Amino acid sequence: MSTNSIYTENWIPVKGINNNMIILDNKQMVTGVKIQPRNIFILEENYRNTIIESFKTFYNLIDYEFWLIIADRPVDINLYISQLQLQLNNTQSPVYRKLIMDDIEKAELFMNNGIVDTEYYILFKEKSTDAIQKKIRNLISNLANCGLIASQTSNEDLRMIIDNFLNGGIKYESGTVITSDN
Repeated sequence: MSTNSIYTENWIPVKGINNNMIILDNKQMVTGVKIQPRNIFILEENYRNTIIESFKTFYNLIDYEFWLIIADRPVDINLYISQLQLQLNNTQSPVYRKLIMDDIEKAELFMNNGIVDTEYYILFKEKSTDAIQKKIRNLISNLANCGLIASQTSNEDLRMIIDNFLNGGIKYESGTVITSDN
């Protein structure tokens, strides 16, 4: 593998993404868990401190190399805006119409300001699928003990992480180039 190549595919050791894992050229697999965000700073102080102590214990229990990834994903609320438009079209009451129009304006403001969801991942690499499943079960269980909900990363999650890393968060879509015969 040459690192002098001008093409990213030639120096990134990714063979593919299948079965919720990134398959590397050396046959290792990268996978992990996606953690649902939770704002612990709005909780009562004693409960918050208990969660923080649980995190310390959790991180100290991980006895293998892992990566904590924080990624921003653009929020697409076009469907929500469309549903509001339908409600607006079906509403006769001036009071309800005003409320719906206010919601549409707020939603469009969010869209124009580039609102993102922040997502959290713990990733690791492993060769054995049995070891992968055991680590994922342990991560999910230990995160639940910290009051967090986690699930195994999906193919889409892993693609988004790679897109964020390689393209600054811009999703790459390949397409067909149409040429003119003029």
